[in-house]
Amino acid sequence: MPREARIKTDKSIFHMMVRSIKEINLFNDDEDKCKYFELMKRYQLQFNFKVYGYCLMDNHGHFIIDVNGSDISRIMQCINGSFARYYNKKYNRYGHLFQDRFKSTVVETERYITNLSAYIHNNPKDIPGYKGRIEKYKYSSLSSYIEDKKDIFEILDRSFLTELIGLKFKASKKKYLDFVGKCNDIEDLENEIDIEFNKPRTEYRSERKILARDSTPKKIIEHVISYTQGAKEEVYRKYARKAKVTRALCAFFMRCFCNYTLKEICKVIGNITAARVSALCKIGYELIAGKEEYKRMLYNFVEIE
Repeated sequence: MPREARIKTDKSIFHMMVRSIKEINLFNDDEDKCKYFELMKRYQLQFNFKVYGYCLMDNHGHFIIDVNGSDISRIMQCINGSFARYYNKKYNRYGHLFQDRFKSTVVETERYITNLSAYIHNNPKDIPGYKGRIEKYKYSSLSSYIEDKKDIFEILDRSFLTELIGLKFKASKKKYLDFVGKCNDIEDLENEIDIEFNKPRTEYRSERKILARDSTPKKIIEHVISYTQGAKEEVYRKYARKAKVTRALCAFFMRCFCNYTLKEICKVIGNITAARVSALCKIGYELIAGKEEYKRMLYNFVEIE
């Protein structure tokens, strides 16, 4: 039976769920969970998506992801593909790791996202030692909202949900935590349990701004070489070692701001394989993540766009 096409847009917020095949755990230890978050952080910089909530269990994980103009399938394929390669190498195994494709549901109302966040944050309730103290579970974003703790995995955007629910205030945090404890089943989302939080504002207006992904390779190349002082022609030369940084940054930017596939970037740069483009994108990520000057270059481009 053919798969149904995913309902998605580049402006959607998604409830993402990943689950392992039945006979194995997706995460066997803390290192595995930390690796998944590390990959999510890497591709978050690559695709500029936002995470509003998360929880990782041993055999599955939940995320609330705002694609922010990007493509959810591309995001999850990159994260899950990289994690599967890590996992199979670590545990000397072959074959599929994830159960079917990732599961995604579009979040269409503000009430639903509130209920969804509560359901996700209540996942650790049955783990020994966490009954009645789910906010202490390390691999959930709940503590960042309730206890104002810094997100140790550096992927969480708290502003949207904090404003939506009014979690700046102690009374609202307590009420939300009590509410989380009542969301025990996925059916609670479908029934859309309602709750009124004590918010000082009479009306909430979403401040979401969707990042445009319609830039051109020409604009990207001009922006990059203005920082690297490289020559435009070198971007298209296959063996231009001196232009490695420029080529890597251009590939990285095209992946993000043009929404180009690896093959589409191949056609722009020329005389290069998809595998090489993937390697260049990784180098571009490492440059931006590791050097403040390249990080500023990224932020400046976002502001221009």
